[in-house]
Amino acid sequence: MDTKQIEYIIKIADEGSITRAAEKLFITQSALSQQLQKLEKELGAPLFVRNKSDWTLTPEGNVYVENAREMLRIKQKTYTLIADMADTHRGFLSVGMTPGRGSDMFPYVYPKFHDLYPDFTIEPRELSVRKQQEAIHKGELDIGFVTISEQQKTNDEYIDMFDEEIFLALPEQYPLPDEYLQTDAQYPEVPLSLFRYEPFVMMYKESTIRKTVDQIFHDAGFSPTVLFETSNNATILSMVSAKMACALIPYHYVKKQPEGVRFYSLTTHPTWKVCVSYQKNTYLSKAAKDFIQLVDDYWEHGK
Repeated sequence: MDTKQIEYIIKIADEGSITRAAEKLFITQSALSQQLQKLEKELGAPLFVRNKSDWTLTPEGNVYVENAREMLRIKQKTYTLIADMADTHRGFLSVGMTPGRGSDMFPYVYPKFHDLYPDFTIEPRELSVRKQQEAIHKGELDIGFVTISEQQKTNDEYIDMFDEEIFLALPEQYPLPDEYLQTDAQYPEVPLSLFRYEPFVMMYKESTIRKTVDQIFHDAGFSPTVLFETSNNATILSMVSAKMACALIPYHYVKKQPEGVRFYSLTTHPTWKVCVSYQKNTYLSKAAKDFIQLVDDYWEHGK
């Protein structure tokens, strides 16, 4: 089933530029332009409003691209179903992972998956949650492992793997009142309100955890003083270790027990969700299900 032409048009729409689309497709701009002109002549209508800086879809173009994406979904579903029926153990799987978690998870999962599917090609892609959601919706990513709140889920499919607790990170020698230290608990409970006058280092506003963290502070009754914003949890922990600020951190980073940092449970025990997502109405292949199971095993034994 040759779908190159519709893939070309979708790429132009996604990039908003025939020049960028040609670069991503590894073809010349003139060849791509010829394909577009041929299709527009066949349809009897222009698909794009051509501007120097940005190409936008015409109403006819919107109809074409919407249905073209559906055609690609049908193609992918057909090929995947037949591959599962024939039990070929051959194919391709693109997997999205968030920075930090992906580098921990993939070295554990990939060798085990390769043992099951030696002729399968895996394309790992390290992307933010929002980038994964966009790629899944467009059909550019088969499955994505994301960390979100329930409210941040899109209209695509989600399988909840587990709820992950958010902890308070403090410099190791932070002078907490004795009443919070007189316990054998690994992570003593403390109220977040106790730290209303302390500076915090936070994930950047566009990150999915920021919405969860903002809600935690709202529930605690105050807005924190934000010393610094970053896209990297390792940066957050290094700043806490340097006694520059406090932070709220998901358990995945707590369990690594970084030096110079001590962790505490909040009295409200806030959580967010670790999920796997895939495109709505898409058939999930046996290989994808097995990959998800291996990831689930990793979290079960490693979380």
